[in-house]
Amino acid sequence: MKFKFLGRQSELDVLNRLWGSENAEFLILFGRRRVGKTALLTEWIQRTSHRALYWVASPTSTALQLKSFSQAVYNFANPSNPAPDNFTYAAWEQAFQQVANLAEKQRLALFVDEFTYLLEVDPGISGLLQNLWDHLLSKRNLFLVLSGSHLGMMKREFLSYQAPLYGRASSQLHLQPFSFGATRQFFPKYSAVDRVAIYTMFGGVPAYLERLDPSKSISQNIRSQLLTPNNLLQAEPRLLLQDFVTEPHNYIAILNAIANGAHTIKEIVAVAGLPTGHVNKNLSVLMETGFVERRVPITEEKPSRSGRYHITDPYLRFYFRFLAGRQDQLALGIQDQALAEISKHMINFIGQYTWEELCREWTLRAGAAKELPFLPDKVGSAWNTEAQVDVVGINSMNKTLILGECKWTTTPNDRRPVAELIEEKAPNIIPTRGKWKVFFLAFSRGGWTSGARAYQIEISKQPVAGQNWISTGLRLVELDQLDQDLARWSR
Repeated sequence: MKFKFLGRQSELDVLNRLWGSENAEFLILFGRRRVGKTALLTEWIQRTSHRALYWVASPTSTALQLKSFSQAVYNFANPSNPAPDNFTYAAWEQAFQQVANLAEKQRLALFVDEFTYLLEVDPGISGLLQNLWDHLLSKRNLFLVLSGSHLGMMKREFLSYQAPLYGRASSQLHLQPFSFGATRQFFPKYSAVDRVAIYTMFGGVPAYLERLDPSKSISQNIRSQLLTPNNLLQAEPRLLLQDFVTEPHNYIAILNAIANGAHTIKEIVAVAGLPTGHVNKNLSVLMETGFVERRVPITEEKPSRSGRYHITDPYLRFYFRFLAGRQDQLALGIQDQALAEISKHMINFIGQYTWEELCREWTLRAGAAKELPFLPDKVGSAWNTEAQVDVVGINSMNKTLILGECKWTTTPNDRRPVAELIEEKAPNIIPTRGKWKVFFLAFSRGGWTSGARAYQIEISKQPVAGQNWISTGLRLVELDQLDQDLARWSR
């Protein structure tokens, strides 16, 4: 289903600001495939009607790239006299000289989309653009945007100190998937529980969400979009990886291992059946792509050996957990068994991953909105051999901690998980150096019993203390409240 263009107002404001500058401006726009880079640029052109030339590179030879770009520039300059099919400038320098001519007297926006396709076949284009920007383009009335999906390549070519184009861009914009708070705009009739399920499967990637039909149930959307043979989303994981690697088999094995519960190097080696050296190397690439991250206990001050690897992309995490091993079934149109497996394990899957991540996001945003007594510098989780805490917000300079427990149960929770957090887990997680003030949070999908509410009042009236810490209160958060808050803050 095609949605109208939603959100992205802050990103549109960036484009407007750079267009309105009196100087030449150079923006680097990057983000994963399907995140909406092209939609953002084309929406800006449609809304503003500014003088803009949009060109998208494609995975082909440099000669054909130059021909395509040449014709786009020529046709923009000569709208009533299109270029012949075989027209091309002799070199990139000539093509960009024409761009400079077009921007000599009037402001011009030039959007080069999927620039990494051009880099792949002609790595020297970076040095050429550096020279052109330094001596020609930066002296014109030009707003240049280079956009790409290959995060590692974009960072190497523009953000690393050794890159030819380092320091040339006046702005950079990393376009992120929508946050959970935006799902209300896509699915206004869905319950919060259903939208969490959608977010668990598809994340905030606009191109995925647009495939869903808000008038259908979750199960109907799963059947039509994920469990049919030759579905486009079935090929998506391999396409995403092929943006970064030519041979994805080992990477797929590692993602499979992580999605099925292997989070340390030792565990991944055992499940994936790959040598440790290969796993270390492949994990480095996966972290460069942004699809995998290494998390460490947020309370540890020194470099930690307790790192755990997690898939950050919700769709990849869901695919490798529930769909990757069922391709033979799906090819034969056998849907019921896959749907039953998803339904059986979905509650635990959400509770283990998405719900904890949403609770951490809430904690970070609530601190910034001054709805918590402390403003954490960073929010994550913490663990050791004695305990694990789902949500940890820390401000090391002020010696303040926020510790939270997350429960994705369908029925209201009593005081027990909260008491365990405060009385058993906290003493084993709070750093031993310094004196700390600690505020407690507890999140529940199903709500809280009267006993839990009474415990909240008790903790607020009678602070709990340890050898080097004292509590400052407890807050119980339910799904509906978290949902409303994230929607409000994401606006």
